[in-house]
Amino acid sequence: MAEQVGGPAPQGEQRGTGARGAPSTWKRLLRYTLTRLVALFITVVIGVYLTILIANMGGYVDEIRRSQIREQIAIKFQNDPAFRALPPEERQKRIDAEVAVEERRLGLDQPFLVRSFNYLKHALTLDLGRSENMTSDSGSRQVRLIILERLPATLVLFGTSQVVLFAIALFIALYLSRHYGSWLDRVFVALSPLSSAPGWFYGIFLILIFAAWLKWLPFGGMVSVPPPESPVRYALDVAYHMILPVMALTLSSIFISVYGWRTFFLIFSSEDYVEMARAKGVHPRAIERRYILRPTLPTIITSFALGVIGVWMGAPIFETIFNWPGLGRVLFHAVQLFDTPVIVGSNVIFAYLLALTVFLLDIIYAIVDPRVTVGGGRQS
Repeated sequence: MAEQVGGPAPQGEQRGTGARGAPSTWKRLLRYTLTRLVALFITVVIGVYLTILIANMGGYVDEIRRSQIREQIAIKFQNDPAFRALPPEERQKRIDAEVAVEERRLGLDQPFLVRSFNYLKHALTLDLGRSENMTSDSGSRQVRLIILERLPATLVLFGTSQVVLFAIALFIALYLSRHYGSWLDRVFVALSPLSSAPGWFYGIFLILIFAAWLKWLPFGGMVSVPPPESPVRYALDVAYHMILPVMALTLSSIFISVYGWRTFFLIFSSEDYVEMARAKGVHPRAIERRYILRPTLPTIITSFALGVIGVWMGAPIFETIFNWPGLGRVLFHAVQLFDTPVIVGSNVIFAYLLALTVFLLDIIYAIVDPRVTVGGGRQS
């Protein structure tokens, strides 16, 4: 209880302070929201523009496209008998004129710096345009359709893996924090370096054991060929094909995740207020729920939210190993084919989702943790 000096304030002064407090709070929240949104938007702009520069290799991809255009036009003209009958100078002029028309159509007649800012404007407005080499399953070159067709497969696989890994890691970490120094605790600490290997590394071994040797599970793919006609059997078939990928992703991260969360919970378990609760005879489960999980809830929410956002991008090598038709394989093929619109489109969506998640996390922190005040200011 704070000590009062000079007696209570007059009634009118107390009402005035409260009346001034509410508008001040709303102004502070509004100012913080606008500042945070502007800062996140600037971050997205910088990230997207860097992606454009990298995807175009600083403009070198334009030179590759020009060479491809000239080669394709030359091959087309060489198959024309009338063209072959022309003098060499006339043939060169016709090829140059056709190349100029095609470059103008694709915008390659402009400097790369100007075109990069045009790319940036279209990307930020989610005008993802058309791909240059890739097509969707329906034959469309719209980048939006290419991404939307492969998105469900990636979300199903990596979303399921993320939820399974997160739940198992938290459950085991809480158990180990209650049994610090047990044989199981020592086993997880000793095996934590195994998480340095990526998921596709474990995937290869799991395919060799369960698919090639034991023949219990399929080598890869999302569904059998031909796919089952019944929706229930189709869902079960997808779940059957997901067993090996989910196992590989879980094995690649489970030990280090458990070790990290277990250490995190142990730090909070040694706080003075936890020791006082134990001395008062509070039930261990109540201590765990009120004094350990609740203070760590913002970190838990952050870890889960960022993990879910990471699900969007998939994993190119992992999806290739398991022949999984997701966004990771699309991005892998787009890089191979120098398909800039697909590369930029995937990263733009990811950048917006990441910025939105960071903004929402700030608000969630203030909801779940009363110690946090959105926008600064003194806590009453």
